[in-house]
Amino acid sequence: MEFQLQPQTRQQFSPQLMYALKLLQYTTLELEQEIKEKIEENPLLELEEETDEAAEDSAEEPLAEEPLAEERDVAREELDAAREEPDAVREEPNVVREEPDTAREDDLGDIASDRDGIDWDAYIQDGMHNQMDAREETEKREDQHILEREGTSDTTLTEYLLEQLRLLDLTTRDREIGEYLVGNLNDSGLLDVPLLDLALESSVPFDEAERVLKVVQTLEPTGVGARDLRECLMLQLEALNLSDSLAYRLISEHWRDVKLRRIASIRKKIRASEQEIGDALNMIAGLNPHPGLAVSDSSAIAIHPDLIVEKVDGEYLVYLNDRNLPRVRVSHAYQAILNRNAPSSEEDRRYVRRKLTEANHFVNSIEQRRSTLLKVTNCIVRAQRDFLDTGLSGLKPMILQEVADEVGLHVTTVSRATQGKYVQTPRGIFALRFFFDGRLKKNADEESGEAAAGQLATKTVKDRIARIIEEEDARAPLSDQAIEEILRTKEGVQIKRRTVAKYRENLGIPIARMRRRI
Repeated sequence: MEFQLQPQTRQQFSPQLMYALKLLQYTTLELEQEIKEKIEENPLLELEEETDEAAEDSAEEPLAEEPLAEERDVAREELDAAREEPDAVREEPNVVREEPDTAREDDLGDIASDRDGIDWDAYIQDGMHNQMDAREETEKREDQHILEREGTSDTTLTEYLLEQLRLLDLTTRDREIGEYLVGNLNDSGLLDVPLLDLALESSVPFDEAERVLKVVQTLEPTGVGARDLRECLMLQLEALNLSDSLAYRLISEHWRDVKLRRIASIRKKIRASEQEIGDALNMIAGLNPHPGLAVSDSSAIAIHPDLIVEKVDGEYLVYLNDRNLPRVRVSHAYQAILNRNAPSSEEDRRYVRRKLTEANHFVNSIEQRRSTLLKVTNCIVRAQRDFLDTGLSGLKPMILQEVADEVGLHVTTVSRATQGKYVQTPRGIFALRFFFDGRLKKNADEESGEAAAGQLATKTVKDRIARIIEEEDARAPLSDQAIEEILRTKEGVQIKRRTVAKYRENLGIPIARMRRRI
C-alpha cells in the first residue's frame, strides 16, 4: 500500500465572508436592527454624529420623498462607472483585514499624544451608560408599539362572534355549545366539519346542536355558520328578505346548474326569460362567498423599499433607500490603548484588538452589501428599461445567471442580494425577484428580424391573456383554444392550449362557461 500526496484546490468560506453574505441577504429594516445590536455588543462601534450645521439643514428641509441632489450625483457617477467598467471578471471587494500593530501604531500619532488625557475608566463607564440609554430607548419604543397595537382593532373572527354570542339571552348550555361551534368555523366563517361529527364528539344531541347552529347563523357578518356555500348564499338572501326571489329558488332547487352556469339547462326546468335568469345570476354573483374574511385579524404589512429608481434627464438612477439607516463607524478613542506605550495591560490590548477586528469586518460588510445591491439593481434597470418606459408589455425575460455574468458575481450572491428586497420605480414598487421570469418563444419580426423579438416574459404573456379576456364579448367568452389562436396568429407567441389554461388559472380567471353573462 502506497501513500501519495495529491494537490487539491478547495474553496473555503471564512467566517467574515459568511457574515458578509448574511448581511447581504438582510433587508434594510433587518440591517437597521442588526446595527443596533452590534453597537450594543461591540464598544468599538459608534454612530456617526451629524454636525450642527447639517442638523440645522436637515431640520429646515421639508419631509419629501425626493432624493437629495447629492445622492443623485453619486448615483449618476456609479452608473457611469458601471458603464466604463471592462467586461472582464470583476472581483468583489474583500473584507478589510486587520493591519499589523506597527502599521496601526504609525497611524495613531495624534491620538497617542492625547492618551494621557483619557480617563479609560470614565470612558468605558460612559460607554456603559450609553448602552443602557440605548436599551431604555428601545424598551420605550417597544412599549409604545404595544400601546399602538392595543389601540388598533385586531379582533379575530372567533372573538367577534363570541362577543355577539355573549350578548344573546341564552342558557349556559346553549352558550357553551355555541362557543364550541364558533371555534370550529374556518376563516371564511363556514362550518366545514360535518355537524353530526361535532355533535358526536361533544356528546350533544344532533337536534340540539342544529338548533344552536341556527342561532350562530343569525350573527354578523351575515352568512357565517353556514355548512356550505349554498347555505351561506341562502342565508344572505334571507337577510335581504329575498326568500321568494328567483335567485333564492335557483340556489335552493338548481344549485348544481347555477354552480356550473348551465343556463340552457335552467331554462328548460323553469319558466323564466333569459333576461330574468341573467338578473338572478348577477344577484347571486354579488353575494359574499367568504363572509368571515370581512373580519380579519391580519394587519396590512407596509413594504419598505430597499432601493429607489428615479428617472432624471432621461436616465434611470439607482440609489439605496437607507437615509434613515444609522451610520456606523469604528471609534478612534479605543485605538490609543493599542499603543505599546499606553498604560494598559496585554489582556486589554487583546480585547480591544479582537473587537477592533470585528468592528472593521462589520463596517466593511455593510459597504460591501451596499456596493453589491447597487451593482445588481443597476444591471436589472439597464436590462428592463423598456418595462420602466412602457409597462408590463416591455418586460424582458431574465434569469439570475445573466445578471451574475454581467456584474461578475456568483449566482448565489445575486440570489441573496435579490431575496426579499423591494425597489421603488416610476411604475410602482416591485420585488427584485419580479424581474426574473421564465420565457416563451415568439416568432421574429419579419420587418426588423431582431433576435430580441424571439422571446417574451411569461408575465407579459399572462398580462396579454388577461387583456384578451377583458376585451371579449361577455355573451360569448373565448375558450382557451381561441385565446391560443389569437396569441399564435396575431402576436406570434408560440404557446399551447394547456399553457394558456395554466396561466389563466394562475390569474384566477374561470373557464369560458363560468365567464358567460346573459
